[in-house]
Amino acid sequence: MNELPNIKASILSVKSDAKRHARNVAEKTRVRRAIRSVNDAVAAGNADEAKNLLVAAYKSIDQAAANNVYHKNAAARKKSRLAKKVNAHRFESSERCFLLRRT
Repeated sequence: MNELPNIKASILSVKSDAKRHARNVAEKTRVRRAIRSVNDAVAAGNADEAKNLLVAAYKSIDQAAANNVYHKNAAARKKSRLAKKVNAHRFESSERCFLLRRT
């Protein structure tokens, strides 16, 4: 915050925007970290670990959507893309198994 506005309501708005921005950045970082861990497990060939990490990633994505960090459709798209990667890897490594979809 270099320059603050003169109007009191605007000053409060700038401060609350900074707080909200910090919360959103932290939430998005948590989601990206969860997605990255799933992608790393898929790349390493760990199907069971990827499946377990996928559940944790779903949870963090759902929490971010509930906190209005992501739109619900964007959250669904992220979850779908992750499940697609994990399922594709599982098809290559073992017999056909489908993940239970949480709605």
